Amino acid sequence: MNMIQNAKDQIVRLTKEAYAAAAAEGLLPAGVETAVSVEIPKDVSNGDYTTTFCLAAAKAMKKNPREVAQALAGKMSFEGTYFNSVEIAGPGFLNFRLGDKWYADVLAAVDAEDAAYGRGNALEGTKYMVEFVSANPTGPMHMGNARGGVLGDTLASVLDWSGAKVWREFYVNDAGTQIEKFAKSIEARYFQIIKGEDAVKFPEDGYHGEDIRELAQAFYEKHGDSYVNCDEEKRHADMARFGLDVNIPKMKSDLERYGIRFDEWFFESSLYDSGAVPEAMALLTERGFTYEKDGALWLKTAEIMRENLKREGKTDEQIDKLDLKDDVLRRGNGFYTYFASDIAYHRNKFGLRGFDKVINIWGADHHGHVARLKGAVDALGLDGTHRLDIVLMQLVKLVRDGEAVRMSKRTGKTISLADLLDEVPVDACRWYFNTKPDTQMEFDLGRAVREDSENPVYYVQYAHARICSLIKALADEGVAVPEMDKVDITLASTEQERDLIKALSRFPEEVWMAARDYDPSYINRYLMLLAGTFHRFYTACRIKGEAADVAAVRLKLADAARRVLRNGLGILGVSAPEKM
Repeated sequence: MNMIQNAKDQIVRLTKEAYAAAAAEGLLPAGVETAVSVEIPKDVSNGDYTTTFCLAAAKAMKKNPREVAQALAGKMSFEGTYFNSVEIAGPGFLNFRLGDKWYADVLAAVDAEDAAYGRGNALEGTKYMVEFVSANPTGPMHMGNARGGVLGDTLASVLDWSGAKVWREFYVNDAGTQIEKFAKSIEARYFQIIKGEDAVKFPEDGYHGEDIRELAQAFYEKHGDSYVNCDEEKRHADMARFGLDVNIPKMKSDLERYGIRFDEWFFESSLYDSGAVPEAMALLTERGFTYEKDGALWLKTAEIMRENLKREGKTDEQIDKLDLKDDVLRRGNGFYTYFASDIAYHRNKFGLRGFDKVINIWGADHHGHVARLKGAVDALGLDGTHRLDIVLMQLVKLVRDGEAVRMSKRTGKTISLADLLDEVPVDACRWYFNTKPDTQMEFDLGRAVREDSENPVYYVQYAHARICSLIKALADEGVAVPEMDKVDITLASTEQERDLIKALSRFPEEVWMAARDYDPSYINRYLMLLAGTFHRFYTACRIKGEAADVAAVRLKLADAARRVLRNGLGILGVSAPEKM
């Protein structure tokens, strides 16, 4: 239950009813249609909620805003509502003060909904796919995959909590030029094992990592020199398959260790095996969006993007400055490009599997591909402009003691996801990488493992553990968390108690905003706020040693904070420890 929205809805109704009553008595002119905007002011000392309706409507009414406010305030009745008063402030603001019923209903909602508190239905009936990580399977996953993994997984979680049916997918690039390069790299190392390193030149554009040497050695140990005189096409196919059969399970296990499980690992090769790529190209041709030149098949990307930009209001002069170009779909040698398979893949997402929305988490270096892919999906008649969303993720800078870290101490190679998880707990990784996607982030290895308030994940987890310890200690003394009907909310009258209830009320709104804005870092910021609010409450409001009725409502408040902290940490995929 979203008690903030409920309160706003009540103010809208109260304001409209008061205006209708004032107009009926001739105090205000009738027929003025102005939306009632309701906000929570930054300074709540003059009221918990405010509306600027009187300022907005005054001009149409040809009245002074304060005169309008006075007419409305005189016609408001708060019986049975969440409010107990309204005050006129400034040039004509109407400020509303919450009453005990609202505070009691917030606590009751947390109590009744428990593990489901924070869930909403704004996206109910919609089918979302979130495709993320999709790392190249030719090598180990790196730091960028660590950030993209948690952003995608947590975004999927907040979409699910907002009512959507969500599908998590990893796209495996197991076809095309990079797989051929992968095979040639393994082949070169394999020949070097047999003939000597100086006797075999390694391809300049090959994959030079130690992992390729390890794959070649494993292949040699299994097959000996039997592939030396093998048909090259078969050798490349078998070596690529061997490498992928080693790498992909390792990727899966690393991601599962990171708390990420996909609904499907979708293989690019399946698009070719099923004929989906030429089928998608044929559809684009049928719709008039391709042409042939120099033996290659081209997409009219420039034309498609020009039309889309015109619909956005761009002028021809502005568009001409972009130097739009067409894209090759099938090369002169008959091989399809990566862009062609990407188009076919998105046709599969929308046209065959029927997702209403598709969200791709990409590195910021792919920004130039966004409009091209959206345009290609538009050209297929699948409305990529509105149904395909790309979340661009900035780079990660790893530091220790203020110094940049680029290499693993253990392996001497670039930091991989496995390296990172060997050094930093999963909880800390998932917390820190769930930052606002479009900002560059600095991951401080030292801070991530600190056990004090300087480490935000520790700070939040400690709040949860502190409450659990409190509840257990009281239970050992025979004092249990009371049932809701045994709690007198009027006794929770201090500023710290009311602030904690207000903080609890914000959780459903924060979950929805995280889903709406594709920014799951709302949850991190909210949990820090809630933990801080709880710590202030706990410092100011004693539970042990207080009168039984006061202790009961405060214990209920602490338990409500525990539940919401647990729910928020669960969305992030971070544990909620009971002791620390």
